[in-house]
Amino acid sequence: MKNLERLFAEKLLKIKAIKLQPANPFTWASGWKSPFYCDNRKTLSYPSLRSFVKFEITRLVLERFGQVDAIAGVATGAIPQGAYALNLPFVYVRSTPKDHGLENLIEGELRPGMKVVVVEDLISTGGSSLKAVEAIRRDGCEVIGMVAAYTYGFPVAEQAFKDAKVPLVTLTNYEAVLDVALRTGYIEEEDIATLNEWRKDPAHWETGK
Repeated sequence: MKNLERLFAEKLLKIKAIKLQPANPFTWASGWKSPFYCDNRKTLSYPSLRSFVKFEITRLVLERFGQVDAIAGVATGAIPQGAYALNLPFVYVRSTPKDHGLENLIEGELRPGMKVVVVEDLISTGGSSLKAVEAIRRDGCEVIGMVAAYTYGFPVAEQAFKDAKVPLVTLTNYEAVLDVALRTGYIEEEDIATLNEWRKDPAHWETGK
């Protein structure tokens, strides 16, 4: 029986949510250049896969975190992933406060003392995800963990989550996607060298160097 990481990796590859462009790398919000991109928001366009993500997020929350009072999604990708995962109060956290109206950073209602699980679509450096955690904690709530659809598994992110004392669990990860992609011919053996070079030092990687 396939484990969740490889099963979800296969589903992402099937809908071409994984992009590989060594010669024309992507630029992330962090400013890092990358030959590899996971666009797991494409899952929203496939109802059966969307249901799969909802079910697995729900299962992981219940198995790993027990009693939960509310779910918080990180805007914007995790809003649909988190909003329907469990029948619980839901809020979402903006990257910056709204510049009009109530100028909210957190949309929805949290009460002090609530135990909150944060849902994220993707973890790269972990910066934006942990800013959402800080905002929820400032509201007097306890963040008991985070569930994400995908993580690149960078040491900088793993250390950041450890320092912030936020347990992280994911549906799949970089290693599982790479393994399935190579095994199914989605990427070629010669692509592995480029990806390994990038993974060693993604903050300073440049194409062709």
